[in-house]
Amino acid sequence: MSKPFMFEKPIGMRDTLPALYRTKKLIRDQLTTEMSLWGYQTIDTPTLEFYDTVGDASAILDQQLFKLLDSKGHTLVLRPDMTAPIARLVASSLKEATFPVRLNYQSNVYRAQQHEGGKPAEFEQVGVELIGDGTVSADGEVIALMIASLKRAGLDNFKVAIGHVGYVDALLLDVVGNEERALVLRRYLYEKNYVGFKEHVKELSLSSIDKDRLLKLLKLRGGKEALDQARELIQTEQGERALNELTQLWDVLESYGIDSYVKLDLNLVLHLSYYTGVVFEGYGGDLGVPLSSGGRYDQLLEKFNRPAPATGFGVRLDLLTEAIGKTAPGNENVCVIFSKERRTEATELARGKREEGISVVLQDLSGVGDVDQMSEQYDDVIYCIGKSKKGGE
Repeated sequence: MSKPFMFEKPIGMRDTLPALYRTKKLIRDQLTTEMSLWGYQTIDTPTLEFYDTVGDASAILDQQLFKLLDSKGHTLVLRPDMTAPIARLVASSLKEATFPVRLNYQSNVYRAQQHEGGKPAEFEQVGVELIGDGTVSADGEVIALMIASLKRAGLDNFKVAIGHVGYVDALLLDVVGNEERALVLRRYLYEKNYVGFKEHVKELSLSSIDKDRLLKLLKLRGGKEALDQARELIQTEQGERALNELTQLWDVLESYGIDSYVKLDLNLVLHLSYYTGVVFEGYGGDLGVPLSSGGRYDQLLEKFNRPAPATGFGVRLDLLTEAIGKTAPGNENVCVIFSKERRTEATELARGKREEGISVVLQDLSGVGDVDQMSEQYDDVIYCIGKSKKGGE
């Protein structure tokens, strides 16, 4: 194995420069402010978790986990998502808390990249989990909160696609007959490889009617009318139950006045296997990938011995920042250049401006190579250098 170049970073790892850091912080603060206003309390979890607990429960592909061993030989992972760690926390540190529990977080997660050139292996998620409420009202609340958070952060043009795991599973199993065959079709949907889905359906040993049902699944998008079209394809109780939940959910979203931001997408499939009901993704800007996603996961808490229904969402802060496309302005930035005989005067001047909320850099004149070049970095420069003083004070 060759030695990395001096300035080389591990695959998927990125530096964050001041302007981007400032912008991300502003957006992050707007998101968490909105979440707090909805009654969600902020928590954090360890960066390292046990592989046999959170690593296994996270449903992230094993090859995407960063693994290491502790001094006792236990396999650890860098947390690959936040939902599983919060499930562990609710079942342990918050085991006496009365349901429902509303939590929000802002944390970095880690997923090793294999061949996905350009994708980050470390990124920040900001999100919420609503645990202990199995109602459609809870699903509506987290979707409404996600929309409100994106709007507060400054995203103007976006849509939220909403689907239901139960409907997709019911239709696929009803048509193809077993989970193994359904899994192949479900993967095409997750990858949004609709051409591949169509080609695969054509090759299946099915009647023309059943093939037509599968192909019509790809067209189930739009407003509330898509639910009526979806009912024509389904013949099982599970599928009907899923559509009834989506009908109720649409009414909830209308009561929030946000139905213009949402659309139904009945073939929506997310990558995490623990989702059990309503799922959704947020799209904005010119991004070709979702910048936020979430859904209902009613079986995950069972793995931590505290069964409870749950729903939530996460926002990719890097993608949201890119979608908004604006750089946050910095504070007024002043540099005070001083000679040693006027150091006290310069520090008092800087103190006064800082109390006014102005960012001030104190710079000893003897440590400056090119004064004019350095001055270009600041909004204003004040010179305290004796008789050769430049500028104003």
